[in-house]
Amino acid sequence: MNIPSPMKTTGRAAALAAFAYTALCSVAAFAQTAAPAATTAPAPAPTPVLDTGNTAWMLTSTALVLMMTIPGLALFYGGMVRKKNVLATIMQSFAITCLVTVLWFMFGYSLAFTTNDSAGLNAYIGGFSRFFHHGITVSTLWLPGVSNIPEFVFSMFQMTFAIITPALIAGAFAERMKFSALLLFMGLWLVFVYAPIAHWVWGGGFLGTAGVLDFAGGTVVHINAGVAGLVCALVLGKREGYGTTNMAPHNLVYSVIGASLLWVGWFGFNAGSELAADGLAGAAMLNTQVATAAAALAWMFAEWIVAKKPSVLGIISGAVAGLVAVTPASGFVNPTGAFIVGILAGVICYLSAVKLKHALGYDDSLDAFGVHGIGGIVGALLTGALADPAINALGKDASVGKQLYGIAFTILWTAVATFVILYIVKALVGLRPSTQEEVEGLDVTQHGEVVP
Repeated sequence: MNIPSPMKTTGRAAALAAFAYTALCSVAAFAQTAAPAATTAPAPAPTPVLDTGNTAWMLTSTALVLMMTIPGLALFYGGMVRKKNVLATIMQSFAITCLVTVLWFMFGYSLAFTTNDSAGLNAYIGGFSRFFHHGITVSTLWLPGVSNIPEFVFSMFQMTFAIITPALIAGAFAERMKFSALLLFMGLWLVFVYAPIAHWVWGGGFLGTAGVLDFAGGTVVHINAGVAGLVCALVLGKREGYGTTNMAPHNLVYSVIGASLLWVGWFGFNAGSELAADGLAGAAMLNTQVATAAAALAWMFAEWIVAKKPSVLGIISGAVAGLVAVTPASGFVNPTGAFIVGILAGVICYLSAVKLKHALGYDDSLDAFGVHGIGGIVGALLTGALADPAINALGKDASVGKQLYGIAFTILWTAVATFVILYIVKALVGLRPSTQEEVEGLDVTQHGEVVP
């Protein structure tokens, strides 16, 4: 076909343009597929956002644990003393709650849960960065990317543990310590005993690093309080008339109500220690219930066999023994393990509180050592023996040897430090009221009040 020259020129241009367009598209497509991934900047990690479900559970748990001391422990202990000392005993729990709250806000939280600037010292005590809660805002999260709860809530939750621990000690010297001595002793004890041991286990200290397992306070709370209570009982000596005067509980109804509040509050204590509303918190809750019921029945039947009658005081004491023993194990064992913990705790704590105390002759007024000290040791050891990795992956490295290591250091520091603090207090204000004041009762001699 005879095509005019202008048409030919136009056709060649169009062909070249089409070819160039096709080539450019191919190059662009090749560049897109062949470009190395390294040239693309990685996406920034998402900013942790407050988890409202976890936060709601932790707010609830915190209230439950505070309820364990006031009114739970106050009523539990208050019902077991003689009538002339009931107000003084309840006052101890209430005043300790107030004192520890202020000291925890000022110093305790920082010493227990911050990192010390010195790596060497951090194995034993935290730092000063959170004194008076400096640097914490409403936006500060505890465990960002994991629990995502406000640090204010975490501090408050741990404050309730710091409150109940010294309050438990008071059961060992019930009816025989001056109120001024109690306040001074508890303030010093919180700073020099509780805060360091909490740091050792939960705050990045040497016991936690060594693999000592304590889910909710078997070591930090119960062994700590129980051993301190025993030292107090030995240093103060026996109550006036101990062994010859009737010292039966004046109102076991109060004690049953108190034990029941402790039982319910303990769900915040154990399940709350997961710091999240998840399956492990649910396991800790079920384990707490199973162990408590098993221990209550074990104590009751042991007493029934030995003393021929199952008592109200016995069954509630057994329940508390179960609560204590399952505390370190609650987030590590399965329900069958919790059942075993409860049975053993009920029987062993019964023998400790009823037989061992009388055999050795010390006056642990309300069995702080017999239930909390011995129960905490039983629970800590059984955590090492019964930990189930299917419940908590940390359980795969559990061992009785590691648990013994934690128990030994806790007992040693608590016993020595408590002894020293008691003698400092004795030198400053004295420890006991006069014989006459003790015989009259602490309600009237220490507080100027009586129960009609």
